[in-house]
Amino acid sequence: MLLFFGSTTEGLSRRAEGYLAQVLQRRANHETFHLRRVAREERPDLLERFRVAATPTIVVVQGNKVQARLVQPRGADEIRVFLTPWLK
Repeated sequence: MLLFFGSTTEGLSRRAEGYLAQVLQRRANHETFHLRRVAREERPDLLERFRVAATPTIVVVQGNKVQARLVQPRGADEIRVFLTPWLK
């Protein structure tokens, strides 16, 4: 599972979500993850539970454990490199 923690009003979150979409839309990557978007304004409890201090943050959860996290990604390449161990 891939969790995307962002804000509906923050430009950096919207850009990062676009970068993430670019990475996941590639044919081989399209169904690699079950993506869940979590808005900071709507679910502050989940930010606390997953120890997210800044948005946007991408968290990889596998086997009910946090495997990796990327805080404030700056581009599609950074996200692609971060997700490489899980991408096809």
